[in-house]
Amino acid sequence: MITPLLILSNQIKSQAVPNYKRFIYEKIDFKERLFGIIGARGAGKTTLLLQYLKEETNKEALYIMADHPLVVEKGLFKIADAFQKVGGEVLIIDEIHKIKNFEIDLKLIYDSFWGLQVIFTGSNALAIDHAKADLSRRAIIYRLPVLSFREYLELESGEVLPSYTLDEILQNHSTLAIEILSKIKPLAYFEDYLKHGAYPFYKDGAESYLQKLLMATTQVLNTDLPAIYKIEYDKINALKKMMVMLCQSEPFDINISKLCGAVELNQKTLYKYLTILEAGGLIRILGAKSNGVSIISKPEKLYLDNTNLFSIFCNTPKDGTIRETFFASQLSFEHQLSYPKSGDFMVNEISTFEVGGRGKNNKQIKDVENAYVVSADIEVGSMNKMPLWLFGFLY
Repeated sequence: MITPLLILSNQIKSQAVPNYKRFIYEKIDFKERLFGIIGARGAGKTTLLLQYLKEETNKEALYIMADHPLVVEKGLFKIADAFQKVGGEVLIIDEIHKIKNFEIDLKLIYDSFWGLQVIFTGSNALAIDHAKADLSRRAIIYRLPVLSFREYLELESGEVLPSYTLDEILQNHSTLAIEILSKIKPLAYFEDYLKHGAYPFYKDGAESYLQKLLMATTQVLNTDLPAIYKIEYDKINALKKMMVMLCQSEPFDINISKLCGAVELNQKTLYKYLTILEAGGLIRILGAKSNGVSIISKPEKLYLDNTNLFSIFCNTPKDGTIRETFFASQLSFEHQLSYPKSGDFMVNEISTFEVGGRGKNNKQIKDVENAYVVSADIEVGSMNKMPLWLFGFLY
């Protein structure tokens, strides 16, 4: 049973991997016995683990794909048992969300084989069901977002660029911008990033990028989400229609009744599917300040997850929508976003941001405390006006 899996694993491990490591690599505690990395398709989860295996060449490792016929037939526990009996030390499971009730197998493996490290990757929509197996004190979950603008600049230029906290940017944005500008001209790369820089596979070539992005997104809609949520096959087209409509609309101009009619869903089901699309890393929902009420109960603004998705769902997004989508994409990894009474975004229920072009002023937020103007097309800001590109340095 284990031999064909070991042969395939060795073939996978023998592939060349990029030298560049995503930011999260340094944050992962690789000594943990059980952890998972979840994120969007194409974000680099598999590459990250292959990089780990390249560095741990002295360990006996087995890399398996969750939908491999032998995995489906035998199950994770039997494979883990057979592997550790032949001296296996590291078991890596790719796309674990494709295995039904995987939580139970993970718990049994964790409790049974103390010398076996288990690492898994999963869809952005993966949510471990603690009711099936108490993994809360066993498994550590790391989330891998799309490439930040900072990472894209490092890949393109070869420069090593620091990341900054939001507080550092708000307090010292002019100084930080000048320091970065001494090494690289961010605006020279910004438009390219917005179009094709969010996923590491852009390095494979601009000609094939959109096709690969479309394939990855289609797999999320056709395969990943139905594997995790109970979505009827005929409703998958409704999800696709929703993506197109959201792409064509302004974030603040979403007509829920019109959207319901177009995709032939009632409001309750529509809200449910919006939540699923967000969990799948395809859209982002902004609600008003929550006050303990579920954000999905009243979505105020709806965005695509990142600016690259506009290229496959619609052709002519407006500049303002692109700017806001970039801002939301870069901040949402570590910060809570909501829709304020004035301005475009409230972050962590403290700071308000108005996002616009070069000429954007503070007119709409002049009476708001802790309010800032974020402007595209400027290299360096002053006082409470700062460049949009700098928010791409948060991770």
